[in-house]
Amino acid sequence: MTISEWIARLRARPCAVVGLGVSNLPLIDFLLAHGVRVCARDRKSREALGETATRLEAAGVALRLGEDYLGELNEPVIFRSPGLRPDTPELARARAGGAVVLSEMELFLELTPATVIGVTGSDGKTTTSTLTAHILEAGYAAAGGGRVWLGGNIGEPLLPHTESMRPGDVAVVELSSFQLMDLRRSPARAAVTNLSPNHLDWHRDMEEYAQAKANIFRHPGNRMLVTNAENPAALELAAGCAAPVTLFSSLRPGEALPPHTGDSVFLRDGWIAVSQGGEEQRVLAVSDILLPGRHNLENYMTAIALTRGLVSPEAVRQVARSFRGVPHRLERVRTVRGVTYYNSSIDSSPSRTAAALSALPGRPVVICGGYDKHLPFAPLAKALKARAKAVVLTGATRERIREALEAEPGELPVWTEPAFADAVERARKLALPGDAVLLSPACASFDAFRNFEERGECFRRIVQSFPD
Repeated sequence: MTISEWIARLRARPCAVVGLGVSNLPLIDFLLAHGVRVCARDRKSREALGETATRLEAAGVALRLGEDYLGELNEPVIFRSPGLRPDTPELARARAGGAVVLSEMELFLELTPATVIGVTGSDGKTTTSTLTAHILEAGYAAAGGGRVWLGGNIGEPLLPHTESMRPGDVAVVELSSFQLMDLRRSPARAAVTNLSPNHLDWHRDMEEYAQAKANIFRHPGNRMLVTNAENPAALELAAGCAAPVTLFSSLRPGEALPPHTGDSVFLRDGWIAVSQGGEEQRVLAVSDILLPGRHNLENYMTAIALTRGLVSPEAVRQVARSFRGVPHRLERVRTVRGVTYYNSSIDSSPSRTAAALSALPGRPVVICGGYDKHLPFAPLAKALKARAKAVVLTGATRERIREALEAEPGELPVWTEPAFADAVERARKLALPGDAVLLSPACASFDAFRNFEERGECFRRIVQSFPD
């Protein structure tokens, strides 16, 4: 269906947009610009929304706010916020009554003429998405190709740019399980970087979480899946993919990978190599990669697989020699009095913290804790006992993590500081010249901050204030 046909369909009936968040406000502007009638619904009060409510009303948007924001949900087209479960009773009743329930991302996938590359997974989504976009930009700039767009769960929503996109363009979208849960269309090329327990405060269980991730490849439009041969949960999920599956491994050579239908990406003699049908090509020297850690090798492997056939290996090498990472991901803040401080505020799960610890030399002083997503902390305790010099616990999960550490064999100094600033100061006092201090919370930030970026910026400010 063309953009004009979709808009004509939407104009024929009023739309509800549920949730006034990062993606839905641009969605409302897009709908209004095309003459669609909109009712915006949000749990926040008019006072809490402030200028946003005033602006929307001035633009002709009907508002339904407060605790009863889902009352009389009778619009025939409803756009769901990613944070609202699709099986919420009010949405289920509306769907049973014939309403179409979709999301900003699903509308984007329907409307864009660009080739869409989607990236999801428990860890590594943002770095992999960013690398993929940079590699495409480097290759397209050299070959005079189309434009590359980067968005979704990273950066800005792409729907408002749909009409500027052309068939030769590529849109790289990072997709969360919240966005994927009820998606009915899949990107042309998709990656599941890995799967580990995450967001179990929102998903009912790990199975529901994994099945949400599977929507990135199981629907019309998908022609390729890339996933991790070393991650059993991701490998099991990939078994249900009808499209060719490319496997990558940072531990095994290509001939040792499980049988599959696509390329193999692996390490050979200090190179990331790609093999298909017995023909092997060296793509990138590991020594060219500026980012530390095996997990970043895997991020490059995923990006190489996703861009294969679209750009030359030289585009990959060009990016690797200059790309120093995304903020809040093992970001070196400064070295002061011989101690180096790393901001990895993005680490909102135990598996991310384990990966960060494996990437740093020596044993850092680690700051952990935050919002409780109901994840098991036994794997975190194991990683901390193996790799940390000391741990400072903070935030809502501090006692749960302490209990997990007490249950894990081995000795490790553990300090508890409920306030975040006090935790950073405690870590400073514990670190000696030659040590590192690592902010790697293993938890979300919502107990004390709006998001992980705000938490990382707070850490950065505190560290920058330390006297030389």
